[in-house]
Amino acid sequence: MTTDLLLRAAVGDDLLSNEPMSRHTTLKVGGPARWFWAARDVDDLSRVLTACTEHEIPYLFIGHGSNLLMSDAGYDGLVIQNRCKGSRIGAETYSESGVSFGSLFYQTAREGFSGLEWAIGIPGTVGGALVSNAGAYRGNIGPLVRSVRVFADGRDQEVGPEWMEFSYRDSRLRRSGIGRTVILSCMLHFEDRGDPETIIARAKDYQAQRRAKQPYAPSAGSFFKNVTDKAFAQTLPDLPDALKAAGVVPSGFLIEACGLKGLQVGGAQASEKHANFLINAGGATASDLRRLAYKVKGLVHEKFGVTLEEEVLYVGDWSEWTE
Repeated sequence: MTTDLLLRAAVGDDLLSNEPMSRHTTLKVGGPARWFWAARDVDDLSRVLTACTEHEIPYLFIGHGSNLLMSDAGYDGLVIQNRCKGSRIGAETYSESGVSFGSLFYQTAREGFSGLEWAIGIPGTVGGALVSNAGAYRGNIGPLVRSVRVFADGRDQEVGPEWMEFSYRDSRLRRSGIGRTVILSCMLHFEDRGDPETIIARAKDYQAQRRAKQPYAPSAGSFFKNVTDKAFAQTLPDLPDALKAAGVVPSGFLIEACGLKGLQVGGAQASEKHANFLINAGGATASDLRRLAYKVKGLVHEKFGVTLEEEVLYVGDWSEWTE
């Protein structure tokens, strides 16, 4: 049986062929996926992942398509978009990995649970937040995690937070690159309670700060991770004292200090509003964006001697790409 017939037997009429990934990424770029399927049930998802493993069918699992850059050549396999959105809210909250991160905040806040205020306005899904240990405003998702249901090593299993090996904007799943491990759902623990209106008001203050700083053009969010190096931070006279004390140097600070706001390669641009947002200013290709990222990294390294690390993941076939 051909791969096409195997996949159609597994997912039925919902299977799409040669689907442009520019329709499914926040940067609005990316070539076609050979096959594309939107998963809406975690048990169906687990079954299809098992079939792909048994038949050695390559797959790529995505959420809202933020935090990644799909190549212009696309992906020669099955792209699975996560639309599994079940949840149960309580001190022990169950969330499937396709739930919008912002939606989960509102669901918990309305029940009086505090702890995700910083998540408002962060694009993407709960699954993506777990992979990158998403965070902002001195908060992150890692400490809330009690257990995670994953498809790993060819089987559906439950693991503890230690298995994820969370660190700053990172986890074992990010460090291993785009692999065959998929987060299906998680349990989060909320200790703090409060008045829902107060919790939501606090979150909206964060949201206002974020909107004031971030561009509206298509982007993948922050493109580079911040630099964590206390000694380096002390050498920067214009860096705010609080960041020096924390040993955190925002990548946007370094990019802006190099005079790179507005730098453009093709249709890709370092945003004038926030230097760590590489945006699709109109008609950009994935190659434009990666070349811009390469140029920014080189110029920052030339001036400061540090190498920026991408927060965005490069996915798809980049074999023909040249710097």
